Amino acid sequence: MTERHPRHLTTPRRGRTPADPSAEKAQVQSLTRGLAILEALSAAEGGLTLTDVAQRTQLAPSTAHRLLATLERGGYVRQTGPLGLWYIGLSAFTVGSSFLFNRDFVAESHPYMRRLMEQSGETANLAILDGTEAVFIDQVQCRETMRTIVRLGSRVPLHASGVGKAIFAALPDEQIDAILKVKGLPRITATTITSPETMWSAIRVIRQRGWSFDDEEHLHGTRCVASPIFDEHGDVLAALSLAGPNSRLPDERIRQLGPLVAHTADEVTRRMGGRSLHPR
Repeated sequence: MTERHPRHLTTPRRGRTPADPSAEKAQVQSLTRGLAILEALSAAEGGLTLTDVAQRTQLAPSTAHRLLATLERGGYVRQTGPLGLWYIGLSAFTVGSSFLFNRDFVAESHPYMRRLMEQSGETANLAILDGTEAVFIDQVQCRETMRTIVRLGSRVPLHASGVGKAIFAALPDEQIDAILKVKGLPRITATTITSPETMWSAIRVIRQRGWSFDDEEHLHGTRCVASPIFDEHGDVLAALSLAGPNSRLPDERIRQLGPLVAHTADEVTRRMGGRSLHPR
């Protein structure tokens, strides 16, 4: 085996200029700021003006404009309309979409979601955990005129959504406790759970029966049932849900759909070689 020289004794290759620490720092800073701009644009419901971008990223307008121009040349953002609003570009969409294709469980779960929609007549959703929120990454819309539509990439709180509560209940107790201490239980609607004692009680029920219930806790007029999907280590990987208007989802219908969603989530878990640590 050839012994390697310690890094501090290694002779630099000929023709290579030693890195300038200040230049590298500036490049990293520009990259970080550029990504912040992309995140701000992706979170906006519509386009943003230059002033909006600068305010949301806490950048000087001149700096924001310089970075936007650079991103525009790469196709990551685009400017359009009489107001000159900035939007996410095709290149950013392409990069983001690659996440969906590279996560096998998205493709594997989609047929189950479509079957679930056909069986229930309601919209099926798939969401994953990201930090202290759930993020929607796939959806199969129902055929009803009145239906619940979520924007892929949109986020919902763990304590006040069907997919969020399903994922929340599947986490270890110590992780749940840490999230509660950091995030709390902010009220979103009149039915949002805001008491830790009530939330822990709901978590125990969800674990016992295998599915969660969102009773207009995140969005007025919308009810949802959801169940977690687990990986091979028994860790929660995602959550599958059915959502629709409360007029079509009375209590009796919720009690019928809950086990159906849980059964489908179990099928996806087994399909992915996963296992649930919580008995159903």
